[in-house]
This record gives sequence, C-alpha cells and structure tokens, in this order.
Amino acid sequence: MKIAAAAYPLDVFTDWAAYEAKLSAWVAEAAGQGADLLVFPEYGAMELASLSEEAVWTDLQAASRFISDLMPEVNALHLRLAAEHGVHILGASGPVLEGGQIVNRAHLHTPDGQTGFQDKLIMTLWERAPWGVVGQGPLKVFETALGRIAINICYDSEFPLLARAQSEAEILLVPSCTEALEGYWRVRIGAMARALEGQCVAVMSSVVGVYPLLEAVDVNCGTGGIFGPPDRGFPPTGVLAEGVLDAPGWTYAEVDTQAIAEARAAGNVRNRAHWAEQPAVTPSESVPLGAIQSLKLSAERPI
Repeated sequence: MKIAAAAYPLDVFTDWAAYEAKLSAWVAEAAGQGADLLVFPEYGAMELASLSEEAVWTDLQAASRFISDLMPEVNALHLRLAAEHGVHILGASGPVLEGGQIVNRAHLHTPDGQTGFQDKLIMTLWERAPWGVVGQGPLKVFETALGRIAINICYDSEFPLLARAQSEAEILLVPSCTEALEGYWRVRIGAMARALEGQCVAVMSSVVGVYPLLEAVDVNCGTGGIFGPPDRGFPPTGVLAEGVLDAPGWTYAEVDTQAIAEARAAGNVRNRAHWAEQPAVTPSESVPLGAIQSLKLSAERPI
C-alpha cells in the first residue's frame, strides 16, 4: 500500500464550502499520487472554529463545543471523499463533547462507508489546564482491508505500554500537534520507538505553521514521517520517508505488510516477541510483567 502523512497548515474559512474545498483538494492530491491511507494530524480540526465568531475563538471551551457540534458533518465529508477516491482516511482530530467533558478524538474512515474512532488517553499539561481536555479509553485495534490499524494520538505515542496493548496492529497512526521543535522530536522519537518495539510501521502527521486565531494551536512545528523497524525488509535507519520540517504537504511511502510479518517472524531481532522477557521495572514499585496483558481492547466491530 502507499501511505500519505500530512504536514497540515490551519486556515481561516469564511464558510463551510471553503473548508470542504480545502479538504477535498488535499484528499484528491494524495489519492492522485496513489495513496491508499491518508493520515491527518492531531487538532487539525481546530481550524473549524474560524466558521464561528471572535467570542468563540477566544474561549477554548466555546470553540470546543462549536467544533464538536460540527463533527457529524465533518465525518460525513470524510466518508464521501473516502468512497469517492477509494481510500482510508484518518481525519484530523478535534475536541468532542461526551458526557459534558471534552475528549480529543480522531476518526478513521473507510471507502466502504464505515467509521471508527480513538480517543487520546494521556493529556499534556496544557490540555489538562487551562483547556480541560480529559483522557478516555479504551485502546482499539481496527481490522481494515489494509491490515490492522491502531492510533496513538501525539503524547500517547510517548508511553510504550499503550502501543504494546495494541501490538496486534501492523500500522500505528500518530497524529500530532506540537508547538516547538523539541515537541516534534519527542513525538517522532516515540513513534520510531513504537515501530521498533512493535515491529510495525508508525505514521506521524503534524500541524504546521502559525494560527493566531486560537491560542491552543497558535504556533506549530513538525512534518510528516513514516517509520518502520530498522531490520530486514526496511531501511537501516527505520525511516521510510520524512518530509521537510514545517513545509506543508504530503509525505509518501510504500509499505508492504508482508515485510512487517516477515520482520516479526524472522527479523534479526524479535522485540515484539521478546517483550515479556524484560526484568522487573523498579525495586521500589513491583509491577508484574504480565500486567500489560490485563489491558483490554474494546470489542470493536471490524472496519
């Protein structure tokens, strides 16, 4: 398959048609290059707040409610584009209100009309306060025509036990939004480490550029990247493709899921298979090595 990872700039829209035109152009460009899976970044949906008014732009909770109300229309547009171009799309994540609380949710859409979602589990400090975004599980692995896909939203990729609980996945999607170079590298290092440990392909997508309309996403740093385990069947660096830092556009890579299977079964190292051989974590806090097995994935219907 061919994977496309977005370095996505946020725009100001005067109406819904302008947003629809932008998203349609981005999807058409990647599909025109033969991409089968398109990955948009964390909080890319924040640009939808521009369809409201200044009182909403300056109030993160109000902006979150406004965007949450638009998500059904956003998902319908993604599903239409996925069907039209025959592609799978991870839409840009955004705030969704559930039970009176804000969660950070990314939706995965298939060309045959199905949608699943993953919520971010671990919030950054700024998401916790002042924004008030809360973490929410469960972790999921989606069965798709392209293979098993899991999602770690940004900061989640920096915690290895999350991806370990999704280790059946062959492709790990890492939508990201970071304001500084160090943040980009934290997420990139996390994505590459998860690809090493899980012997999978990790796909990082970033918001890029400045967006003074909203404090939450006013400065953004990153690029697209597609990473595999540095082992047989993959580049020795593990880097399948990487974009130019802060330059908007798609980064593409050809990915063979058979290569993932071969690395797991006959690689020069077997990180995924040998995970349980790790010794106790620390002498001060005893954690059974099998504890990760108690993390339950939801009974998600295949998409």
